[in-house]
Amino acid sequence: MTDHDQSRWGTERPESRSETCTPSAPAIKPGARVESVPVAETDASAGQVDAVIMMVDDEPLNLEIIRAFLEDAGYRRFVPTSEPARAIELLAAHRPDVVLLDLMMPLVSGFDILRQVRADEVLRHVPVIVLTSSTEPETKLLALELGATDFLGKPVDPSELALRLRNTLSAKAYRDRLANYDSVTGLANRTLLTRRLDDALRQAAPTGRRGALVHVNLDRFKKINEALGLVVGDSVLRGVAIRLELALHASGSAAGDADGQGALLCRIGGDEFAVLLEDVGDPTRASAVAQAVLDSLAAPLRAAGEDVFLSASIGVAFFPDDGMATGELLTNSAVAMRHAKQEGGGSIRFYSRRLNERSLHRLSLETALRRSIEREELSLVYQPKVRTATGRGTGAEALLRWRHPEMGLVGPGAFIPLAEETGLIVPLGDWVLHATCAQVRRWRDAGLRVPRIAVNVASAQFRGQRLKAGVRAALDASRIDPTDLALELTESAMMEDALRSSLMLRELKEVGIRLAIDDFGTGYSSLSYLKRFPLDELKIDRSFVAGVDSDADSAAIVIAIIAMAHHLGLSVVAEGVETQSQLALLRRHGCDECQGFLFSRPLEAPDFARMLGGGSAPTAERATDTPLPLASGVE
Repeated sequence: MTDHDQSRWGTERPESRSETCTPSAPAIKPGARVESVPVAETDASAGQVDAVIMMVDDEPLNLEIIRAFLEDAGYRRFVPTSEPARAIELLAAHRPDVVLLDLMMPLVSGFDILRQVRADEVLRHVPVIVLTSSTEPETKLLALELGATDFLGKPVDPSELALRLRNTLSAKAYRDRLANYDSVTGLANRTLLTRRLDDALRQAAPTGRRGALVHVNLDRFKKINEALGLVVGDSVLRGVAIRLELALHASGSAAGDADGQGALLCRIGGDEFAVLLEDVGDPTRASAVAQAVLDSLAAPLRAAGEDVFLSASIGVAFFPDDGMATGELLTNSAVAMRHAKQEGGGSIRFYSRRLNERSLHRLSLETALRRSIEREELSLVYQPKVRTATGRGTGAEALLRWRHPEMGLVGPGAFIPLAEETGLIVPLGDWVLHATCAQVRRWRDAGLRVPRIAVNVASAQFRGQRLKAGVRAALDASRIDPTDLALELTESAMMEDALRSSLMLRELKEVGIRLAIDDFGTGYSSLSYLKRFPLDELKIDRSFVAGVDSDADSAAIVIAIIAMAHHLGLSVVAEGVETQSQLALLRRHGCDECQGFLFSRPLEAPDFARMLGGGSAPTAERATDTPLPLASGVE
C-alpha cells in the first residue's frame, strides 16, 4: 500500500457524495474572502463549524473523500489543493485554522511544507495534522520535530479524524484567546490590534479608504491602584471597558468585532485602550467616537464602596494622512495622546507634524536631562529670605538650574514637569540635596556665617523609601549641622497618605532639620494636617501674595492664614513679594518672613557668598539671622 492508494482514507468514496459534495461546499478560490455557511446542528461545536480547514494532497480524489468525512462532522469551509507547490501561497492568502497535510508527495513533500510553515513569522502557529500511510517511526519523529501538531496514520478512521480535528481546534481557540485577548477586560489586545491594523492598511492602500486609530489613556489611574489595590484597579478597568463598549455602540460603531466589521476596541496596556475605525469616511466620525469615549467616563464608577472619578487623554491619528505603517500609526496616535495628557488630561488631540516635532524635542530634552548630572550641567542659585519686620536675612531657598551646552539656560518650567513625569525628579532631587549641603560646607570653611538653606522635596521623593537616608547621607558627607538645612514639601505630597506622611515627617524631625509646607493654599488646604504633622513653617503661595494690595479677597485669605498659622505655632513666609505695598500689608499683620524680587533675585553661589561677607556681625538673636545687605525695589 502506498500513500497514493485510495484505501489510505479508510473507505471508498460513496457514490451519492459525488453529486452533493461540490454544490453544497465549493472549494475556496485563492484570494477570495472566506465566508461561513449556515449549517444545522452537527458534531462540531458552533465555533468550530466556521473553522477554515486547508487540505494538501497531490491526489484530488483523496481531497474529496476527506472533505466528505468532515462535512458529515459539520464543517463547511475548506481550502483544498492538489498542488503542493502552492500550499504556502494559499496558506498566506486564507490563513486557515488548521492544515491536513499529506507527507509523501512528489516534487514538494509534506516535510518541505512543514519547514516553510514553521519558518514563517505569520504562519508558524497554524496547527498542522499530518496524514500518511508510512508506519516507520522515523517518519513520525521527523514530522513532529518539524512542528506537526498531531499525527494520524492511514487508513484514517473518520470518527478519529473528526475527534482529533475538534481537539486541535479547541486547543487553537484557547491559545488564540490567550494570545489575542486581554485576560482582565476580555477586550482584544495589542497583538490582535496590530494584526487588524496591518490588514486595514493593506486594504486601504489600493482603495484610498480612510481610517483612524483612537488612543485612550486613563488619567491618574496609577493613584487608583496605589490607593485601592490592584484587584480593585482591575475591577475599575473592567468597568471602563463596559463603558467604552456602550459608548461605541451609542456613537454608531460596533465594538469588539475581531472579524473586520465596525470598530475594534482593545486594551493595549495597563491603563491604555485603543479603538480602530477601519473606514471613517468623514473625519468628524472619529472625533465623535473620541468624544463619546470621553463622555462615557464623566460619571463616577463605584469600586470597593468608593466613587472613583476618571478622565482620559485621547489622541487620534488618521490613515493614510498620518502614516501607512502600523508602527507609525501607533506611534503617532500615542504622540497626540501624550500632548493631551501634558495639557492636563480630559481632552482630545489630533496628530499633526507640529505635535510630532514637539514630541521629538521633548524626547531629546529628556535624553539630555538624564545625562545632565554626569555631564555636570546642573547648578544651584539661592533666593534669600528676610525677616519682614527688619529686612535682615534669615535664610535662602536653593533652586535648581540647568545650563545645556547647546540649548543654553533651560528654564525650570521646561524641565521640572518633564522630570516629574519621567521619574527623573528623584535623582535630580538627591543631587540638589547633596549639592546644597556641600555648598554650605564650603561657605563655612571660607569663614562665612551661613543662614539656613531650604531645599524643595518633590512628591516622588517624599513617596520613596530613601528620603530620610538621603538626608542623613548628605549631612554626614558635608559635616554640617542639621539645623543648617530645611526641607520644603507640598500639601499634595503629604496628603496622598496622611498616616505614612506623619510617620515620615516625625522621622525627619528626629534628624533635626526644619520642615516647611510649601505653596500653601494650592493643594488640599486641609486644616487638620496642620495640627497632626510636625511642621515648623508655612509658606503662603505667591498667587495669594500677588493680590494682597489690590484684591480684598486675597488680602483676607492671607491675613487669615497668618493668624491661623501663628495660633498653631507655625512661622509664616510669604513668597513672591514684589512691591512695597505688599510688604507693608504683610508687615502690619505679622508675617514672619518674606521672599521675592523686592529683596533679591535668585543669586549664583559666588554672589550669595559676597552678600554674606558684606553683612554685619550676627546679632545675639541667632547666628542664622546674619544681616544681608538686600536692596529694596529690585525687580
